[in-house]
Amino acid sequence: MGVIAGLGLTDVGKVYGRTSFDLAGEAVQLAVRDAGLAMGDLDGLLINPGMAQPALDLTLARRLGLRDLRLLTQLTAFGASAGIMVAMAAQAVRSGAADVVACVFADTPRSQDSSGADAYRASSVLATGFRSAESAAGLLSTTHRYALAADRYMTTYGVNQDQLGAVAQSQRMWARMNPVAAMRDPLTLAEYHASRWVVEPLHLFDCCLVSNGAAAVVVTTAERARDLAQPAVHIRGWGQAHPAPPLRAGSTFGLTTGARPSGKAALAMAGLSPEEIEIREIYDCYTYTVLVTLEDYRFCKPGEAGVLAESGALAPGGALPTNTGGGQLSSFYLWGMTPLHEAVMQVRGQAGERQVERHDTAMVSGNGGILEHHSTLVLSSDAAA
Repeated sequence: MGVIAGLGLTDVGKVYGRTSFDLAGEAVQLAVRDAGLAMGDLDGLLINPGMAQPALDLTLARRLGLRDLRLLTQLTAFGASAGIMVAMAAQAVRSGAADVVACVFADTPRSQDSSGADAYRASSVLATGFRSAESAAGLLSTTHRYALAADRYMTTYGVNQDQLGAVAQSQRMWARMNPVAAMRDPLTLAEYHASRWVVEPLHLFDCCLVSNGAAAVVVTTAERARDLAQPAVHIRGWGQAHPAPPLRAGSTFGLTTGARPSGKAALAMAGLSPEEIEIREIYDCYTYTVLVTLEDYRFCKPGEAGVLAESGALAPGGALPTNTGGGQLSSFYLWGMTPLHEAVMQVRGQAGERQVERHDTAMVSGNGGILEHHSTLVLSSDAAA
């Protein structure tokens, strides 16, 4: 199926004075070096540009001195992109279309003159045509739309604010053991409730960070990886879904996501059940998305994830360790590369103080747009039977 053999992460967070191209180049070089390879070994490059301008493009290959590549493309499904890139790379090396493929994401939305929130607020595009009714109703940003989804989910299933807070708390506990995490101070439930509303029912601590930085992985064959520097992380299964749920009565908007079909496909390909997954790295642009994704992946029944979070199951020492690096809520926000990076660290057994004891299998989610795109990966320390 292909394996992840190399991993690269630049400085992340409030990193200023560097372009996306600079950071992407560094991340690729770090990943190649981590694998024990040379840049000349690469014959494939997949590029995911972020929000900052000028955005990454195909000229990254030339800037890196890469010539005669057999595979080169740029793609975006927003937060679902990392999982899709890894699946594409795995298919390429499996088919022989390429031998060693780097997948990279980089972005620099933050500046010293404005907050991270300003960067994403500036990028929000008001709906036009018939959907301009959304703008008239006050849905002026990504967070407004996720707040609508979260409110519907919470109202339907009786999920309360304490349970959202439990997600934020559990991830902060993990982040405290992660040396690259931005938020490492303890977070109490009282502090969570005292944080300002961004858009009700989402508090400040319900919302992800905004970070500058880059991350990359190198994908190759299992055969080649045997002689490389790192333990191979086998790509056992993948899936994607693009439901683009409509904002109208009778839809499932907010109640289910593309995680349901993409997770089912990835598990089926891997030949595994949810009970056999030991680590969950869930795309957490908001606390709400953690809960609904856990349900869609069948780790619990619809409406039960809030109680699960409140029980401590997702936190260190819990039965279902989830977002073990602190996730995008407390560690850093590099779209789908955030959960992917942590999953690779855990499956390799290289996560240090936060290392989960049972770490042979991990499920990684990516979510893009307003619940419009989803990708799922199943990773393992062992190849499929």
